[in-house]
Amino acid sequence: MTIQLNGKAHQLGNSISVTALLKSIDLGDQPVVVERNKEALFPREYSTTILEDGDQLEVITIAAGG
Repeated sequence: MTIQLNGKAHQLGNSISVTALLKSIDLGDQPVVVERNKEALFPREYSTTILEDGDQLEVITIAAGG
C-alpha cells in the first residue's frame, strides 16, 4: 500500500492508523497537525482513522519559541 506523506510516496505494509504512522516516523510523542486528503483531523481521531491506499497526508510539527 502506498500513501503520499508530505508530497512523497511512502510505502506501508498494512492498513494502519494515523497514530501508528506517527509512531513509525518518530512523531508519536510530538505535537503535530495532520491533514488527510485535504481535511484536518482532530487529534482524538488519529487512533481511529485507518489509512487507505492512495491517501494523501500532510503532517506538520508544531514548534513554539520566540
